[in-house]
Amino acid sequence: MPQDRKPGLLVLASTYPRWSGDPEPGFVHELARRMTGRFRVTVLCPHAPGVPVEETMDGVDVVRYRYAPEAWETLVNDGGVVANLRRAKWKCALVPGFVLAQAWCAWRLVRRRRINVVHAHWLVPQGLVAVLLSKLGRRGLPFLVTSHGADLFALRAWPFPAIKRLVIREAADVTVVSEGMLAEIAQLGGDRDRVGVEPMGVDLKGRFRPDPSVSRSRSEILFVGRLVEKKGLQHLLNAMPLIRSKRPDVRLTIAGFGPDMEARREQVARLGMEDSVEFLGPIAQIDLPGLYRRAALFVAPFVEARSGDQDGLGLVLIEALGCGCPVVASNLPATRALLVSCAAAYEAVPGDPTSISQAVLKALDAGGSPLGEDIAGFDWEVRAAAYGARLDYIAADS
Repeated sequence: MPQDRKPGLLVLASTYPRWSGDPEPGFVHELARRMTGRFRVTVLCPHAPGVPVEETMDGVDVVRYRYAPEAWETLVNDGGVVANLRRAKWKCALVPGFVLAQAWCAWRLVRRRRINVVHAHWLVPQGLVAVLLSKLGRRGLPFLVTSHGADLFALRAWPFPAIKRLVIREAADVTVVSEGMLAEIAQLGGDRDRVGVEPMGVDLKGRFRPDPSVSRSRSEILFVGRLVEKKGLQHLLNAMPLIRSKRPDVRLTIAGFGPDMEARREQVARLGMEDSVEFLGPIAQIDLPGLYRRAALFVAPFVEARSGDQDGLGLVLIEALGCGCPVVASNLPATRALLVSCAAAYEAVPGDPTSISQAVLKALDAGGSPLGEDIAGFDWEVRAAAYGARLDYIAADS
C-alpha cells in the first residue's frame, strides 16, 4: 500500500530507545517498526539528553517531547519512571510537565497529521493522554491501551485507580501482556471478555536462537535486567553463599544497570562474593544472545516491590529459552503460565534465598538445554500480526 494511503497510527510511550543499540528496553520500538507495513507510524515519547527531538528510526517517525531543561530530563531512563521517583523524590516535580507536555504534543500531532488510531503503552500517563485526545483532539479518535505491569500493579494511591478505570472504560480495546494481569485489571473494571492477552515479542527466528557452536558453561548463572527492587537481584545475591556451599565453582554474571547498582555492589562486598560475582553493566540487545548461549542457567528472581510494582511478563525468560538456556523464575502471576508449560523452567518462591538456591542447584544438576519448548507464540512476527489486527479493527471505524 502506498505510504500516503496507509492509515495513521500514533504510538504513545514513555520508555523508548534513544539510539540504535540502546540498552534501554526496546519492545515498543520493535512493535512499532513492524507496524509500518500497515500504518504510517508516529511515536511520541519523552526527550532525553543528547538525542534528537525528531528522527526516523527503521521507518518509524519518532517525535520526542521536551518536558524540562535537557539536563533534568532524567525521569525515564536508567531504571524507569516508578524506580526513579522512589530514588529521587525531587523528580516528582518533573511529573506535571512530563504529562502536560506529552498531551500538548500529542494534540498537535493529531491536528497536523492524519491519525486514525492511537496505541497507548501503559495506562498512566499515556492512557490518560489517549482519553484526552479522544475527547478533545478529534472526537471519536479510537485508541488501544496496553498495560505492561508497573502501571497496573503500582500507582495505587489516589487518584491513580480512578484514572486507570477511566482509561479502561474509554478505550476501544484493552490488552495486557500476560494472563497473570487479568485478575488485577478486573478489579479496575476491565471485563475479562473485553481485555485481550497480547504479550510483547522476542526475535526468536533471527536473534534469540540456539547456536550449537557455542559451548555452554556448567557453572555460570546469569541475571539480565534493570537493577531495581522488583527484579529481585538482592535475593539471588543472598542465595549465592548457599549455592556455592554445594557448588563452589558457580559464578554469577549480572548484565544490567539501574538505580540499585551501588547497593548491589555493596551487598556483594558484604557477602564476600567479589570473586564469584561479575557486574557487566548495560548490555546492548545485540550482545545478549551470546550471554544466554554460554550460561548454564538464567535466573529471574522477580518479586513484588513494596510499591506493589511487579513485572507484567518478563521477556528475558523467553530470550533465554529461545537461546537454549534453562531458567529459574519466581512464581508470580507474570511467570506462572510459563512455569507450568515449560519443562526447562524451574520454580522458586519470590524473595526466598533458600528456595532460589534449591531451584538453581536442581537446574544445574539436571543440565542440558530446552528442547521443543512451545514459545513460538512469542516471536515478533506472531505478536505484530496480533496487534496489527486489533489496530486495524478499531481504526476501520475512525
